[in-house]
Amino acid sequence: MRRVHLAGPASRSDLANYTGLNRSTVGDLVAELTARGLVQERAGPRGAPGRPSPIVTANPNGITVLAIAIFDDSLAVAIIGLGGRVLARESVERARDGSSAEATIARVAGICRTLLDGRPEQSPVQAIGIAVAGVVQRSDGELVVGPNLGWRHVALGELLRTTLGLDVPVFTANDADMATLAEHLRGAGMGCDDFVCLWGEVGVGAGIIAGGRPLSGRSGFAGEVGHLPLSPAGRLCHCGARGCWETEVGEHALLRRAGRAGSGGPGAIDLVLARADAGDPVAISAIEASGLWLAVGLATVIHTLNPERIALAGFFASILPYARDALTKALSELAIEPLAAAAIVPARLGADGPLIGAAELAFEHWLDDPASVPLIDRPEWSSTADRRVAAKEVGATRLAI
Repeated sequence: MRRVHLAGPASRSDLANYTGLNRSTVGDLVAELTARGLVQERAGPRGAPGRPSPIVTANPNGITVLAIAIFDDSLAVAIIGLGGRVLARESVERARDGSSAEATIARVAGICRTLLDGRPEQSPVQAIGIAVAGVVQRSDGELVVGPNLGWRHVALGELLRTTLGLDVPVFTANDADMATLAEHLRGAGMGCDDFVCLWGEVGVGAGIIAGGRPLSGRSGFAGEVGHLPLSPAGRLCHCGARGCWETEVGEHALLRRAGRAGSGGPGAIDLVLARADAGDPVAISAIEASGLWLAVGLATVIHTLNPERIALAGFFASILPYARDALTKALSELAIEPLAAAAIVPARLGADGPLIGAAELAFEHWLDDPASVPLIDRPEWSSTADRRVAAKEVGATRLAI
């Protein structure tokens, strides 16, 4: 199930090679997933000798989830089906006016209702994933603090479930962690077991994959690299400390150096990049300074985690082509030579990374245990006993894997 969800359609032969199981066992498993409405099959291509192997694909309506991303300056909501199929999507700008969590969630719920009302005949959503710019407690999904949102101790999941009136599980996580999950599964971190994704907007955060698994820390707070204390005499940060990395590489720092203090958002960054393209020395210098400070913080990240690959996401991906030379030169001077070889690449999923990651978080339960999805009615099974037998047999096969 996970193979066809993440990598797309596969023949039964491909799945046999991937799992190491024989084709008859794969056939039984595919039949079970089909009986649960999770996959669909179509005839394979003809041309090779013998009977063509059927193609198995995820059924986007088998499981659908709501994915939500709450940023400092925007909101995004999508209905996403198995296989990562985006079935409906909406994003809106959000003023940085200190709106309360309750007001923001009410607006999010309105967007969710509009999307859900637009597909009344389709299957209902089975879970909700939320990516939010802030520190999220792993045990219960509470937003402990969102420094740039101005929120503290908010049970976002429960608030949304109550406001929306949907009795489904809600999973909440940090936006950088969700961008990292998405990039690791579907983007710049695919196939990389030691991977860091650095997410830059007003705030700065990182998600960490170590040995192929997310590194979250005791409470789920790992990755708050934006608050590394790199300049003790530096500027006051939103978090209350002084000289955090965020104060030197965050969006506000770049705009301040470019002479655009007080502005913000993607449009402001795009304007700085356009000025750099036109040869404006102030814009070029501002971006290079961000590259230097990126190197200072990344040297600490590299020495601590020794990643194989680092993806720059958010506005960091936009400035990378302009800042790469300054970043590479500074990093070569700051990091021990073998460690400095970590590849630094742009994220592939763009601003949708946290949204896609939130969806993957919501899917995880069913990918981990597809047999928890009820069997659908099938004409060849005339009784509930037949369905129970099928479930039991495939459950035993799954455990054997």
